[in-house]
Amino acid sequence: MGDYPTKQMQSPLELTDQIFRPATEHEVFRDEIYCQIMKQMTNNNNRFSVEQGWQLLWLCCGLFPPSQALLRHTKRFLETRRRETLASDCLQRLQSSLRMEPRKLPPHQVEVDAIQQNSTQIYHKIHFPNDTEKVFEVATSTRIKDLIQNISKQLELTSADGFSLFIKTQDKVLSLNDTDYFFDSLRQISDWSKKATRMKDGGTVNVSYLVFFMRKLWFNVIPGRDTEADLIFHFPQELPKYLRGYHVCSKEEMINIAALLFRIKVSNDKSQLVMIPKMLKELVPGDQLKALSENEWKKSIAATYNKQVGTTVEEAKMGFLKAIYRWETFGCAFFEVKQTSEPNFPDIVRIAISKQGLTIIHPKTKEVLATHPFNRIANWCSGSTYFHMTIGSLVKGTKFLCETSLGYKMDDLITSYVNMYLRERRAVQTRNQRVNI
Repeated sequence: MGDYPTKQMQSPLELTDQIFRPATEHEVFRDEIYCQIMKQMTNNNNRFSVEQGWQLLWLCCGLFPPSQALLRHTKRFLETRRRETLASDCLQRLQSSLRMEPRKLPPHQVEVDAIQQNSTQIYHKIHFPNDTEKVFEVATSTRIKDLIQNISKQLELTSADGFSLFIKTQDKVLSLNDTDYFFDSLRQISDWSKKATRMKDGGTVNVSYLVFFMRKLWFNVIPGRDTEADLIFHFPQELPKYLRGYHVCSKEEMINIAALLFRIKVSNDKSQLVMIPKMLKELVPGDQLKALSENEWKKSIAATYNKQVGTTVEEAKMGFLKAIYRWETFGCAFFEVKQTSEPNFPDIVRIAISKQGLTIIHPKTKEVLATHPFNRIANWCSGSTYFHMTIGSLVKGTKFLCETSLGYKMDDLITSYVNMYLRERRAVQTRNQRVNI
């Protein structure tokens, strides 16, 4: 609040951390924080200090409520200062925090920046896989699931099921937990990243991050059923997997898809046909580029492109999705790992995770080496360098051990699919009980 002279320069976030972190961790400090802020604002003739005090109180009311014993006095403090710009908003936030679970972490940089500008509305940029972005309003009490619903509604998606929010930092892409508060999630991940970077490089660091909204679970995805979802998410999310050569497909399928992808690039501009040899990496799976000569690819792609006359770019994207939808590996997430358990498998295997379960694939021949439905995976765990799972029963099961830096992603994806099936089963049981009644 500026009342106490100090030579040490600290950022506003460092100060709000010092004030609020103990109270988010220990309930016993919460009343003390309310009392200190209100006391320091009472009979204070320094206008700057009082304004800073209101900003602190605004943050405080959104994080946690005071105890019942202090609640009456806090309300009275706010009600007798109605003329103050932030008073009514503080009162509203206080009422809201009484109905909700307290926040687990101190305010995020975005919240502190917003209130320092005297803005009580906070907006955050959300990125989409088709290289577009949109700004959405996010409140202190917004949970991840609320934001997912809001984004789905604004984009006019048929359903929010299977979509998730992700944070992309310098070295990781992390899925956010639906039930967490949005700003707690951001804070937790930026704190982790700061800690890791500080340990590596030393000194203080600013963590840059992007928030993405993408499809995470691929169930009930039928191309053509939800055009918006197909164009914004399904096409841009599936295309890189196709070009990396993860799917098994025939030469005819590859030529047809290459012609569609060429149309997406150039639309109806036939003068670009001569560029096909230079564009092959964007049209054909990487491991199949040498299946034909550049000239053969060009001839075959051009002939199919000319047959698709009148097809729009949007229709070509839908055509791509409809072509790959027929394959077992549509919607899979793929991971290249080093396995140390199965002597009959190559050292490096490709693991595909989908609604069907977990499939182990030979990375060169693409032959399926083993398939494990989720109900056959007894348990799984991950660390920064590994992913382990037990197939069969916990007692007599066989262990499958992998070395990978993406174990956290595999762990999270399996957990999410299993939780989805458990929710579905509970919903069916509830419906059956109602029918029986």
